[in-house]
Amino acid sequence: MKIGVISDTHNYLDPKVPKLFAGVDHILHGGDIGLPWIILELEGIAPVTAVLGNTDDGGLHYRETQVVEIAGRKFLIHHIVNPRELADLLTTRIVRERPDVVIFGHTHKPFNEIIARTLYFNPGYAGKSRFGMERSIAILHCDKKNIRAEYLKL
Repeated sequence: MKIGVISDTHNYLDPKVPKLFAGVDHILHGGDIGLPWIILELEGIAPVTAVLGNTDDGGLHYRETQVVEIAGRKFLIHHIVNPRELADLLTTRIVRERPDVVIFGHTHKPFNEIIARTLYFNPGYAGKSRFGMERSIAILHCDKKNIRAEYLKL
């Protein structure tokens, strides 16, 4: 199973994304979506689970945290996560939900590390190019034994 992971689109969906995500089974959006049409475009590729980011306003009807099971694995999605210093409420949710993977955004930097048997994963920044920042999305390849990350530059 292939899961597309994207975050921090900030009202911009790079025209390369549909081709890069072609064939994914599900898409996870780690927040800072922008306008609702971003999700509609992504839904044309595959089902989407998305969360609100700190720049998303009340016009979007998403939660701050979502939990979804895909390919027999549990994914917790939350925009602002510091894997080394989790906020108390997030720690409580992670302990309760016991996700296999925590998907997040906000930092605009890729992150891919297992901490206490949980994969913490940030696909990087997918919005418009600014300040020379590298832009990326990712695909998580899931099989019965492993989850392998593939970063795709935009």
